[in-house]
Amino acid sequence: MNSHPLPTFRVERDALPALLKAMPKAELHMHIEGSLEPELIFALAQRNGVQLSYPSVEALRAAYAFTDLQSFLDIYYAGASVLLKEADFFDMAWAYLLKAKEDGIVHTELFFDPQTHTERGVPFEVVIKGLTRACEQARTELGVSASLIMCFLRHLSEEDALKTLEEALPYRDLFIGVGLDSSERGHPPEKFARVFARCRELGLHLVAHAGEEGPAQYIINALDILHVERIDHGVRCVEDPALVKRLAEHGTALTVCPLSNIKLCVFDKMEQHNLKTLLDQGLKVTINSDDPAYFGGYLHANFLATFEGLDLDAGHAYTLARNSLEASFVSDEVKAGWIRQLDETFARFAA
Repeated sequence: MNSHPLPTFRVERDALPALLKAMPKAELHMHIEGSLEPELIFALAQRNGVQLSYPSVEALRAAYAFTDLQSFLDIYYAGASVLLKEADFFDMAWAYLLKAKEDGIVHTELFFDPQTHTERGVPFEVVIKGLTRACEQARTELGVSASLIMCFLRHLSEEDALKTLEEALPYRDLFIGVGLDSSERGHPPEKFARVFARCRELGLHLVAHAGEEGPAQYIINALDILHVERIDHGVRCVEDPALVKRLAEHGTALTVCPLSNIKLCVFDKMEQHNLKTLLDQGLKVTINSDDPAYFGGYLHANFLATFEGLDLDAGHAYTLARNSLEASFVSDEVKAGWIRQLDETFARFAA
């Protein structure tokens, strides 16, 4: 369980935005296709001779008025149509990784959706090689650690997911885990029990989107049937007090995406978000950007909006940053090094 407030650092309120950026943190819920900015969509469309149904960058950005998850997904898949070559996937990931560096992210675990691309005829190899090259370059040039988590699209069949897993196996060493994303309503976690069991046998880390638009029961099923290690979103866990207690006792991380939740009408406004409630109940909450090009902000913007809307303080900042580092899929030794950096950053700001 979290113990808030953590270290006795006193940080002036006006220093909080700078602290939120400077503190080392991990981003654990970020769809790389969701970082595709309209400007890059148009540049890649031109490079690849793809005809878009929007006349300009402005017209495309104006279409980002979503009423729910599905209305977002419709435009998300249209945007992905410009990704055809290895260089496209590299350019997309590199643009995000530069922002990650700027936002104080020391480690990121990027979701990618191969089925979005393979069903358009783009080979799996093209997708993963472009993304891997960007991750490797981020480590050497930016000092940002980056790993890949392959997601299955839940609106497609489990057979399709199993086929995708087989395609991915020759590149098993290039991704650290699997996830489950896309439309949650009507697609419960248990639909993917067999493919997750197979991934578990392969020693892959397991995560799944649950409890964003779907009910608390989907979180329970993701834990009990898929045996996931983290819950992506999970904000609807509060509908089941026994589940909240279980998540707190087991230290199961929730990768919460505040701006995404507002944009997709999970909450009407930030002041109504339950992130502070979740923290107060001892849950291992992390802040993430989800699909930042579409939802109005990368990680630092999510922190700023959340802290302003919920009146959070430096103690919450420390807890959230530390949670993200502890919940990442890296070695305990690497985590310990980042947590030392975190303590040093807070000590510097408190001085």
